[in-house]
Amino acid sequence: MTQKVLIVDDSKLARMAVIKALNSLRPDWTRIEASNADEALALIKQAAPDVALIDFNMPGKDGLALAAEVKQLAPQISLAVISANHQVEVIDRARAAGATFLPKPLTEKSLSAFLNSATK
Repeated sequence: MTQKVLIVDDSKLARMAVIKALNSLRPDWTRIEASNADEALALIKQAAPDVALIDFNMPGKDGLALAAEVKQLAPQISLAVISANHQVEVIDRARAAGATFLPKPLTEKSLSAFLNSATK
């Protein structure tokens, strides 16, 4: 089943890395990109993605705040917060926001496990 995935990261290079992994794992999925929380929220309202991969560390609204807002706006979206900050507090806050925590650097293995659980 084709899914639509939203990739949110202020770094174009980081978005490209996620897209590369997605192309390998789910080449038939539609990908949309946002460079910040405001763009992401607009795309969620406009494009209705099934999955969102959200960077934690972004200027303005961080990924945890965005994940919580997305869950309220569109609770059906499967969310993952991606971060190099592996502190227990960040992981717990991601889970409390209704998101899966994925560590950076993002591997195809961890992304695949999330995508498999997100599309069940």
